[in-house]
Amino acid sequence: MKRLVEKHPLAIRWFHWINFPVLSLMIWSGLWIYWANDVYRLGWGDTTVLKFFPKSFYEAFDIPFKLAKGMAWHFVLMWVFFVNGLLYVLYTAFSGEWRYLLPTRHSWREAVQVTLHDLGLRKAAPSARKYNGAQQIAYSAVIVMGLGSLLTGLAIYKPTQLAWLTTLLGGYESARIIHFVLTLGYVLFFVVHVAQVVRAGWNNFRSMVAGFEVVDTAEPASKAK
Repeated sequence: MKRLVEKHPLAIRWFHWINFPVLSLMIWSGLWIYWANDVYRLGWGDTTVLKFFPKSFYEAFDIPFKLAKGMAWHFVLMWVFFVNGLLYVLYTAFSGEWRYLLPTRHSWREAVQVTLHDLGLRKAAPSARKYNGAQQIAYSAVIVMGLGSLLTGLAIYKPTQLAWLTTLLGGYESARIIHFVLTLGYVLFFVVHVAQVVRAGWNNFRSMVAGFEVVDTAEPASKAK
């Protein structure tokens, strides 16, 4: 017997589906900005082991010479990102959704179990509930990352007007590095998140679109005879 079970409120779904394309476009426009001062690499001295974006990457995606356009898009989207994030935090705080999202003292241990299960190293599946320990940690971390991106973005956007913030973050170069690392964190989160959604299947994806899941329930004893 199948029945519908509500999972995600309408507000959470709206915040999710607004944030996904906005953050994706911010990363894309950020590449237009980063192209103009492409300095980060893995290596030492004059030796480069890995350059994050080679010249061929920029040319393949037609990114070069779009600094002004990238800045214009980035700063407009920044406010959409900020407002959407603020409303999301306020909603979770006043609706009580934070009780499902905030990690508990058991979340870290459960996150390890979830990871081992996803890698096929643990047979027992994690307990079924709205958000498991790994999701609680990941989703809470993304909120903190969003705040970090906003503050570091403002620090490198207005380093003179917001000199106190830039100084607090260790200076312009430090704020820019943090901003860049947080962006890499979003990309990693996207990859893992999409992989998990695909692995979880249509029922899980539908819950973020329609707000409900279809679950199997045991037949009543009277019907089973």
